[in-house]
Amino acid sequence: MTLTSLPDGYCAAVFGASGGIGRALVAALDADPRCAGIHAGSRQTMTHPSPKVSGFLFDLSDEASLEAAADLIGAPDLILVATGRLHGPGLTPEKSLRAIASQALQEAFAINAIGPTLMARHVLPRMPRMRRTLFAALSAKVGSISDNRLGGWHSYRASKAALNMLIRTIAIELTRTHPELVCVALHPGTVDTPLSKPFQAGVPAERLCTPEDAANHLLAVLDKLGPQNSGRLFGWDGQEISP
Repeated sequence: MTLTSLPDGYCAAVFGASGGIGRALVAALDADPRCAGIHAGSRQTMTHPSPKVSGFLFDLSDEASLEAAADLIGAPDLILVATGRLHGPGLTPEKSLRAIASQALQEAFAINAIGPTLMARHVLPRMPRMRRTLFAALSAKVGSISDNRLGGWHSYRASKAALNMLIRTIAIELTRTHPELVCVALHPGTVDTPLSKPFQAGVPAERLCTPEDAANHLLAVLDKLGPQNSGRLFGWDGQEISP
């Protein structure tokens, strides 16, 4: 995948570069001859064989860490936020109202909505103001209120819906200072990663995407979007998803 809408020699930053999709995004950008450098951020030290890729550490739950990361990456042309949590210690998608727990709700919102928003607070003002730049955060179709027909997964759905609204609000504000910025949320589809692994049993094989394909799809979608599309949620296929 070659990003043709950014200038030759563009620089990028990926937050969540050690995850399945994040790692694939780094690899796709590294393979783009027009990309000069990639900052790859993760919670733990990671190395990459390419001289174009430089790793950095950040903690999504620590705002000081996010500010330090923003200082480090400077003003890239493209920022991708590939963080998120669906399940883990103390966090399991709820099947009923009775399963909702305060701690799980707080954890989901902290990782899926608050962290990416605080990250945006520190990185977006530093991006170039008068030329095309791209900022995208991974969201989910299940965060669409109008598309919710099955219920369940209360914490994850609500936290992604909150992220979608925050992206919308941030994008409106940034039109005044960064008129060429494209600021969107992206739904990668069902991707074969540890995040979706426990929930793949009922997913048809043709609907399960590899991280590599997902990364290329998402970059292709971003490459076609303009400032008029800012603040919206788009799927991997380029279709807008209703909030």
